Amino acid sequence: MPSMTTARPTLNHFRQLDGIRFLAVGMVLFDHWMVGRVDGLPLGALGVTIFFVLSGFLITRILLSSKDKLSNQPQGGLGKYLKTFYIRRTLRIFPIYYITLFVLYLINEPPVRRTIGWLALYGTNIYIASHQTWMGTVDHLWSLAVEEQVYLIFPLLLFFIPRRFIPITAMLMIVGSVALRYVLYRLRLPWFIEYVSTPTCLDSFGLGALMAYGWLYRRDWLVRIFTPSIGVWLSVLVFAAVVYLNNWISIDSPRGYHNVVSEVWERLFASLIGFFLIGHAIIGFKGPMKWLLEHPISQYMGRISYGLYLFHNFVFNAFHTQPTHFTLRAWRRLSDLMPFLNSSYFFSFSFYLSLTIILATLSWYLIEKPINDLKDRYAY
Repeated sequence: MPSMTTARPTLNHFRQLDGIRFLAVGMVLFDHWMVGRVDGLPLGALGVTIFFVLSGFLITRILLSSKDKLSNQPQGGLGKYLKTFYIRRTLRIFPIYYITLFVLYLINEPPVRRTIGWLALYGTNIYIASHQTWMGTVDHLWSLAVEEQVYLIFPLLLFFIPRRFIPITAMLMIVGSVALRYVLYRLRLPWFIEYVSTPTCLDSFGLGALMAYGWLYRRDWLVRIFTPSIGVWLSVLVFAAVVYLNNWISIDSPRGYHNVVSEVWERLFASLIGFFLIGHAIIGFKGPMKWLLEHPISQYMGRISYGLYLFHNFVFNAFHTQPTHFTLRAWRRLSDLMPFLNSSYFFSFSFYLSLTIILATLSWYLIEKPINDLKDRYAY
């Protein structure tokens, strides 16, 4: 029978997960800025899904460890368990998010002015689903809304469910999420409703939760699954096959690219990439992947990945950025001085990337890191 391990000593930092964050945010930026140049390859959706699996793993590991530590206190330590989790999450996520909204509201960014209440309450995905429309330059905030809504559910769910039922709960999340996507697909609702709704994203979080359970209580099981690299490469190949199948079906499908493969199954197989990629990273990649994930650039970009994701759509959005936007005006002035910059999209892409990195760096050192350091006062 697999051995049980104690939970408390396992809240260490996994260095290679910062590299995973870099890969995930890189996919999102590449996908969003290469619209019309690289189509049919859902790298942005894959990157967001990997973030969801990673969140499922990290918050489940934190919450179960905290629950174990506080179990001998009155009422199982529920008050301290919730207080510590929400204070730490608030310090990490809220400051730069609300500062960004405040600045964008002041400079009159249209979708921020129009939907500030939804944005402030992390209801972006609910707005998109209920109004059946995207929101312009704040579209990408739907995924942050999903994360926050999961944070409202997971702490109580994991506290009150007995440990032995965590795996079956995670499996129900996975199966239920896929089933719900199929129901919404059959109802012929707009595709983005199933894409941005929290219940239809729970297979990613469920896989992350399974991984956390294995790390805490079935370590030998987890090591046997994730030490071989075959799971990573097999999941990538299967996902590539799913993407190819979807593109092939879309040629004759009345619903085009948004057919049953992309709407129901793509996220599940993307989640499996996240599952095996993250699982192998917590064991530790060797060779070229170790070099990539632990390279100083990857580590730094992973550290500032929240800012990169938060700001990139405001720096440039292929669908919504107006010619009068400050970044496009700056680019025109720069390219007028150096006309060769117009010879390739590589130069404008690099310009948007540089601006985003500069903003994320300023955000990290001036706002995020100083506030994030306060979390040490509220240790688990």
